[in-house]
Amino acid sequence: MIEKKRPASVIFMYVVLILLALICIVPFYIMIINSTRSNTEISQGIYLTPGNQLKANYLIIQGKVNIWRGFISSVIIAVPAVLLSAFFSALTAYGFAKFHFKGKEVLFWIVLGTMMIPQQLGLIGYYDLCVKMGLIDSYVPLILPNIANASMVFFIRAYIESSIPDSLIEAGLIDGAGEFYIFNKLILPLSMPAVATMSIFTFIYKWNDLINPMVLLNSADKFTMPVVISNIRGLYEANFGAIYLGVTISVIPILIVVITFSRALISGLTIGAVKG
Repeated sequence: MIEKKRPASVIFMYVVLILLALICIVPFYIMIINSTRSNTEISQGIYLTPGNQLKANYLIIQGKVNIWRGFISSVIIAVPAVLLSAFFSALTAYGFAKFHFKGKEVLFWIVLGTMMIPQQLGLIGYYDLCVKMGLIDSYVPLILPNIANASMVFFIRAYIESSIPDSLIEAGLIDGAGEFYIFNKLILPLSMPAVATMSIFTFIYKWNDLINPMVLLNSADKFTMPVVISNIRGLYEANFGAIYLGVTISVIPILIVVITFSRALISGLTIGAVKG
């Protein structure tokens, strides 16, 4: 068989995609390389090969801050926050998608309206509330607010409406299943692509959150990774090798989560795509 030549538009598309991939990958690669270089080497230019200062940079970090304690604190906050956000957002989205009650649309738009308000505007009031409830310097106020995740509710609701038929729910009710049983056994598993997609974004947000832990946490042993890394920069005026190493350690869990759940991420982002 004679192989057909690829049209110029397809070749151009591949070239553009390769360039975009390089643009995304190169900064991460440079970050990893710089984490193995000294401050003097970094100031002299860009290197493409690893250096021999990885251990020295690590000892600098550990000499002043406990980066692994920050790592554990971020895990303690991010994982429960993602689980709570995923379950309750899916439950709320199911209610908005399949239940009919008076004022549903108005209530849904009120929920969406909370997405338009910058989080920083409510931080002072939230801090005052946490003080009155005795929750300052605790992980609780960093985890519980994720029960109300408007963006996840909006995304999962659209998926449930477009992908899960009412007949499936009616069949469950006819068989005698309760609403929570239907949600846990039917709706939640079927909506998992959307839930997994938004859970990835929620994990990235919680892992990289700096301002909330900085305001609500006082004890150094409870600081999260972003706070610890910001302290590295403050403690070591211009020691960029240690800073790059701290950022590299912080990015590793995000890369693992994205790579592990990349299939769910792609399927969730292509919801509603037309199959050819």
